[in-house]
This record gives sequence, structure tokens and C-alpha cells, in this order.
Amino acid sequence: MRSVARVTVLANMAVVLVGLAVVVLLPSGDAGNDRQRVVPATRPSPTPSEASAAGNPAAIAAAAKKVKANEAGMIPVIMYHRLLRRRIASIDRTPAQLRAELARLAREHYVPITAAEFVSGKFSVPAGTHPVVLTFDDGHPSHFALDAHGRPKKDTAVEIIEETAARFPGFRPVATFWVNGTPFGIRDPAKQKEAVKWLVGHGFEVANHTYSHPDLHTLKPRDVEKQIVREKRLLGRLGAPESTTFALPYGSSPKKSGLAHKGSWDGTSYRFDGVFLASAKPSVSPYAKAFPRYAIPRVQSNGKRTGCPRFCTEYWLNWLDEHPRERYTSDGDPAHVAVPRNLKSKIATSWAKAVIAY
Repeated sequence: MRSVARVTVLANMAVVLVGLAVVVLLPSGDAGNDRQRVVPATRPSPTPSEASAAGNPAAIAAAAKKVKANEAGMIPVIMYHRLLRRRIASIDRTPAQLRAELARLAREHYVPITAAEFVSGKFSVPAGTHPVVLTFDDGHPSHFALDAHGRPKKDTAVEIIEETAARFPGFRPVATFWVNGTPFGIRDPAKQKEAVKWLVGHGFEVANHTYSHPDLHTLKPRDVEKQIVREKRLLGRLGAPESTTFALPYGSSPKKSGLAHKGSWDGTSYRFDGVFLASAKPSVSPYAKAFPRYAIPRVQSNGKRTGCPRFCTEYWLNWLDEHPRERYTSDGDPAHVAVPRNLKSKIATSWAKAVIAY
């Protein structure tokens, strides 16, 4: 058992190292040759009151300034794997650790959004708060299971997220689950479908993480496409909406990097609006010129005293708290992208008409 645990730890440390290496090697701007062909999503339609306020840019700018809005700032996309009462690998977390981290996020006014909402720009969180993306890889049984009463089982990720939302009413109970061929360890197709229906019906995202979780960098292009299409077909049979996001297994990109976001196999095509890496750092805003749509970094959930002194959540949440001007802070207005005047040039031209600078 010791040797197995040691191999597991080393393998999972490799996830972090590969993620960091990919971030360093990839360009900081457009991450893929097809980026310009992606049509940016519009933000949600404003309510009548917001529409009337839209006619008074000075008032909107004053309101944004009051809460120190910066919608060009950094957004933490947090990466989780298994939840175990006793951790085996460095990337494992205990239910108590997840509970404590979510409580910290809630106290510090972070509001969860899904990965799909994030990459589309279709999200709105209250003024003065900060979006955060909670992501869970591999569809482990500790992420989701229903008890005899049809409720999420105690100490699963979904149960802890809902519990946190009950304790902190401003905390939105949503997350993204990137799953493989046996979602949440469920083998019965009917029960798989039941699980997906429950999650989607409660606002969670269930999306593509390949069928068998290979290192895509080691595969031939045709096999990369096959892995993604097989999972797409499975999720379709289970009733999940079309995946607009994709997480690279091990954070490892195919040799032909464009296949991570667009391709086809056996008559079925796929195209993702956002591709996510493994551990590294918070992402820039999806409204920013520098948004790396096909190489979005994530932050591993971990503490500085548990093998991750840098590049994990404790480090980065502390850093963002100490550098609030670098963090995404919402103006609460879904019709505009509010930024300090000196950051106006950071916003992509496709969002220029929505910008309110103060």
C-alpha cells in the first residue's frame, strides 16, 4: 500500500508540474489559431430598471466607483479532485478542508459561477462581490451521490456546496463537474442519467473530460478526437447539455493543440468555447484582451503547509486579498463591463460598447 500511495502522490504532483509548464510555454494572449473565429457571448439582457439606468453612464460609473468595481480583474478557477477522509495524494482534499475553504470564499464575498458561464461572459454577481469557478475533475463518487431520500449524500462535494449556501445566503450553490466514462463511479446507465438530471436541474454543469482520461499529448490526433467524441456521445445519452467547456486530463495538451477545442470523429464533431489547464494561477477576466480562451489556468485547492507553498488556493486567495485592485470585483450591472479608467485599454474590442470606465 505504501508503494501504491507513493506512486499516486508522484503522479498527482505531475499534474501540477505539467499545468505550470503549459502555462509558461503557452503565449499569454490568443491561445489557439482559431480564437478570432469565436463569437463572444453577450451578457444577460438587463432588467427594465437596468435598461433605464443604461441611459445615465455617469450614474453607472459613480456606482461602479463606489464598490471599486474591476471587471478586468483576476478570477480564481479552483481545481478539486477526490474528497477523502484521509488524503492519499497531494491533490486530494478532505470534506472538512473543502467545507473550510468554501466558508472562507463565502466570507470573502466570492460567488460561484460555472465554467460555462465564465467563458461565455454570461454571468452577473452582486455589486462588490467576486466570481469564483469551482471545478471538480474525473467525476469521483465523492463529488456526488444521492441518499435514500433523493438528497446529496453527506460529505459529498454537492452536499458541502449546498450546506455552505444555506449558511451563507449570498453563496450561489453551483459548480462544474468534468466527468469521464463512468460519471461519479455509477455504472448503471439509468442511475447515471438520474444523477446528471439532478445536477443539471439544480444549476450544476456536467461536461467533457474525455472518455478514459488519457494523457492527450501521448495520443495520435485521431485518438484525441475519439476520446472527446465518445464522452460527448455519453453525455448526450445521459441528458447533459452540449459541453461548451473542456478540461484537459493532467492539464496536458494534444501535440496538435487545436484538437483540444475543435475536431470530429466518426461523423460527430465538437467545439468548445473554453479549454482549462491544471494547476497554476487565477485567470484573467473573460472580457480582457489577454483572456487565454483555450488555455485557461486553474488553481489547485491546497494549503501552503501541505506541499503547495505557491500556486495553490491558500497562497492565491491570500494574494488576491492583499492585492484587491488585481481581483475581479463586480459592479452588479449585467449590461456593462465596469473598470477603472486606466484599465479600459485591457478590455477586448468585442466588449468595447459595454465598457463603463470611471
